[in-house]
Amino acid sequence: MARIPLALREPVGGQEAMLSAIEQTMGYLPNNLLIMAHWPELLSAFSGLGATILHTGFVDAELKQLVGMVASTAHGCEYCQAHTSHAAHQQGASHEKVAAVFGFESSTLFTDRERAALRLAWHGALQPNQVSDADFEELRRHFNDKEIVELVSVISFFGFLNRWSDTMGSELEAPPKEFADTLELSAYRMSK
Repeated sequence: MARIPLALREPVGGQEAMLSAIEQTMGYLPNNLLIMAHWPELLSAFSGLGATILHTGFVDAELKQLVGMVASTAHGCEYCQAHTSHAAHQQGASHEKVAAVFGFESSTLFTDRERAALRLAWHGALQPNQVSDADFEELRRHFNDKEIVELVSVISFFGFLNRWSDTMGSELEAPPKEFADTLELSAYRMSK
């Protein structure tokens, strides 16, 4: 149960247009953002940061969401695991690929490029100093500096969201919960 009540949409400091855009993009309005709406300036700044990180740049949106899913799992945030798995699927990842994400090192569903990004997500989210020079050597085979900055930005963005969502006790919305419930992942257990 949420530790802070959701802000009502009407009195969130003129943020209705932004909330409507988020709802239209995602298909639902995330409860963690409705908690954040108690501080409209934070919601505005964070939403802008999220739009930049997740919807611009050169790394495709599907891979960004898979990176977010692996990072969220390393952090232990089930709320964000559900969101990112659902979003990766919406961005084109097959159900099979989303379900296999934690076996990325050996699964034939992932390219060497994706493996390098997902390894960075796991190491960077689990313990930032676990990222090695070898990780970066492999990244550089597949990504340029700007794309690496994008990937680290995704990991960092979800680091904030993981801590925010779990600390606030954000309740999972129906669309990502329904998708997450279809996954059979040993590293991924949604509470029923």
